Amino acid sequence: MSSTFISGSITAAEDLRRSFSAAWGAIGAAWGVAPSTAAVQGYLLVSDGALSEPEVRRALGMSHRAASLALAQCEEWGLIERAEAPRRSGQRGPAAAAWTVVGDHWEWFRRVAAARKQRETDPVLPVIARCTQQAREAARHGGDEELTRLGDRLASLLDFVQRFDRGVELFVRGDARAIEGLFATLERLQPDTIDRLWALLGELGTDDLGRALEALATLPPSAVRRLIGLADQPVLQKLIGIRS
Repeated sequence: MSSTFISGSITAAEDLRRSFSAAWGAIGAAWGVAPSTAAVQGYLLVSDGALSEPEVRRALGMSHRAASLALAQCEEWGLIERAEAPRRSGQRGPAAAAWTVVGDHWEWFRRVAAARKQRETDPVLPVIARCTQQAREAARHGGDEELTRLGDRLASLLDFVQRFDRGVELFVRGDARAIEGLFATLERLQPDTIDRLWALLGELGTDDLGRALEALATLPPSAVRRLIGLADQPVLQKLIGIRS
């Protein structure tokens, strides 16, 4: 089947790829990613197969330096991978290195989350911890109430950031398929179910939740399925005091 050309040698599909790349680059700026880096990832996301730096540069109107830097940053973020074989982008000249996008969206999402943790959260933790210690030591020696309040505020912030950092760390440890399954499960739940789950999390203590999760983690999938099936049985619900 022939391609639809809109002008010169640019097909309608290629024009759309370039428009998507430009929009993806603008969105990347809002995420804290360099627009050129996001644009290169966006272009590779909707392209067929591996592309060399000259192909990316010509398509997006970049300089050699800008395209090379964007490809390198995409590789650092885990968004693209170097292809096994080099690629010739024209009839003349040697074959050049080529890159392919990480096509599994859940995998590159996981990699970006891990990279953002490493770049953003990890460096700030020791800064907050150092300032907290300095404020508390100064308050202890000088008896300054303002320093005491400052130390308390910093300690509260440190506790929050540490828990958030731990949560992200545990999340990115997951396999891409498991992360996809988690989001697919949440998508299926009705809003009232979500509300009841949030209420339950608020009423149960961290010790109870921790014990429940640790117990589940020791069970094989077949046992978990049986446990879920038992929870739906009226006899068991009556035994543990659930009224329909």
